[in-house]
Amino acid sequence: MAMNVGRALSCMRTIYVSRVLRHVREPVSLGTNLARFSSSSPDALPKTDSLEVTFVKADGQKVKARCKEGDSLLDVVVNNELDISGYGACEGTLTCSTCHVILSKEDYDRIPSKPLDDENDMLDLAFELTETSRLGCQIVMTKELNGLEVRLPSSVNDARG
Repeated sequence: MAMNVGRALSCMRTIYVSRVLRHVREPVSLGTNLARFSSSSPDALPKTDSLEVTFVKADGQKVKARCKEGDSLLDVVVNNELDISGYGACEGTLTCSTCHVILSKEDYDRIPSKPLDDENDMLDLAFELTETSRLGCQIVMTKELNGLEVRLPSSVNDARG
């Protein structure tokens, strides 16, 4: 029983750390005090309730959602409880490709961060991959991205198996 509780606590810490680190825009060493990245920290990314994202499902249905500056597209789906089947199965740890989104060339070019090797590795496993594909967990909303529209593929591939 104690072993199961220990595993559960370890898993919860891992999920918390992955959620905190998802918003970090600088390298973090293993010994870094993560408290400075929490939402109650004055050093945390600024958040304002003023941005909108539109998710276009494979059937053409458009789902609009509000979000805060600093939220990833995965955060937008989770925080708004959007009904997008299988989206974000790994909770943003870059171990699946279920948050795969497809952007217009114009919107793709507006995203300040470009995909890193880990993201590209996961995108290689995604269905309906395009030159403007990204993982939603890696797109962080900024004021410049307000009104972003992303298309969802018709199916998802959970690279974890």
